[in-house]
Amino acid sequence: APSPAGHASAAVSRPLTEVPPVAAPAEAAVRSAKSVAASAPTAWTGGGLISTTAGKVFFQRADGGTFTCSATVANSDNKSVVLTAGHCVVDAGTGEVYRNWVFIPGYANGNRPFGTFTATQLFHLDQYVSTGGNANWDFAFARVGQVDGRSLVDTVGAQGIAFNSATGRHVHSFGYGGSAEEGSGERLNHCEGDEFIDGGRPGSTMWGIDCVQSGGSSGGGFLADFDTAAGAGALVGNISVSAGANEYHPTLGNEALDVYRQAGAV
Repeated sequence: APSPAGHASAAVSRPLTEVPPVAAPAEAAVRSAKSVAASAPTAWTGGGLISTTAGKVFFQRADGGTFTCSATVANSDNKSVVLTAGHCVVDAGTGEVYRNWVFIPGYANGNRPFGTFTATQLFHLDQYVSTGGNANWDFAFARVGQVDGRSLVDTVGAQGIAFNSATGRHVHSFGYGGSAEEGSGERLNHCEGDEFIDGGRPGSTMWGIDCVQSGGSSGGGFLADFDTAAGAGALVGNISVSAGANEYHPTLGNEALDVYRQAGAV
């Protein structure tokens, strides 16, 4: 996991910006059920929009090694954007942008129910690389191509996304952790809890919950205002780093909004 290497610069103005979710097409609908509170990752069995909009990521580094992360579809103008972690798209130490980057929504046990969406461009914040991996900036977006002539959002729906939103709320996180207890990266897992500020790293602006998902969950979404029956909410961050029994997400402020707008441009 990346370690903070600097301090965030304060934005001058931080108005709340919210983008609503988009329901999945009828043919993509999955059974919904109410979730239970969890302080350790549990398999997500609630169905709903999150089961089509959360997905697994595969990519390669320059040395040819293949790695995995998680990501979530975010509603955007071009209907082709996912939110993930900065360290899932770029090497903060070298500036190397990863290659052969694909997103598989609804991935489960090797199945790709909606196809494989290949990234056409990856977007990260310059400060993430210039600071050598400060986790405050550990967010990224990918723009993906179409599958069978349909955009990502038209295929699986989209979660909402919020920038400069309130902190300290009840949130839910989702990812494809690689531990045996989490299904070895083959299923979507879920945590939830009341978020608290990261007090363990000087200069940190991250928030976290009392739950930890393992390697492979990086980039998975943190959602506020989450309706467990519908499986829908507003993305407010992505799984970034863990410490002890807690996992943390960077906050999405004006800087993240700028990167999101670049990724979502038509």
